[in-house]
Amino acid sequence: MPVKMRLSRKGRSKAPFYHIVVADSRSPRDGKFIEKIGTYNPMTKPATIELDRDAAFDWLTKGAQPTDTVRAILSFKGVYYKKHLMRGLKKGALTQEQVDTLLNDWISSKDAKIQSRIEKNKADLEAFRKAVSGEAKKSKAPVADESTKEAADAFFHAGEESAEVVAEAVAEETAPEAAVEEVVEAPVVEETPQATETPAEVEAPAEETPAEVEAPAEETPAEVETPTEEVAEASEEAPSTDEAAAEESTEEA
Repeated sequence: MPVKMRLSRKGRSKAPFYHIVVADSRSPRDGKFIEKIGTYNPMTKPATIELDRDAAFDWLTKGAQPTDTVRAILSFKGVYYKKHLMRGLKKGALTQEQVDTLLNDWISSKDAKIQSRIEKNKADLEAFRKAVSGEAKKSKAPVADESTKEAADAFFHAGEESAEVVAEAVAEETAPEAAVEEVVEAPVVEETPQATETPAEVEAPAEETPAEVEAPAEETPAEVETPTEEVAEASEEAPSTDEAAAEESTEEA
């Protein structure tokens, strides 16, 4: 029965996690297995590998065939290096103490390299998080030249003469500012009479409008009274005609 050393996939989607197993080559990938000898997590940086070296070496000497990925893992963890040393032991080139010393030195140096990579990755991750969080970088202190230092010393050690020079310079600087203020205030005084003339122009039409409105109001009553007088005269003339008719009828009788 052919036996293989391979990976059995575990974990959720897009987050794989593998078991290193010894299984029959005819069984499915995630099916039955003979023995579990380690784990492999490729999602970390560097990848996390836990392996039983003695069990892996035992199955390797029995003829188990590893897959390409498992062969790389065994070489990374020193199983093939142990196989190489044990071959030298069988040939008599090395003793058991030498084999153990060489193997332990190799494993310790390999673990030191892995630990240094882990610490480096942690430092890089912390630097990335600081850059993303927006922490301000420390600015370097400016380095003054010798000429600037001499000028600063001369300025601080100056006496009353320097103070008078500074006062004169300040007076000269403030004089143009006063002239500018006078120039700015002049147009403001000229614009004020224009503001007093505007109400007179507005009041003129306001006085004429009532006169125009009152004229038609006086004419309307005169036009209305004329029909009433004509009606009164017509009413006075109407009884005279009736009286004349009555008199004519009495004369005929």
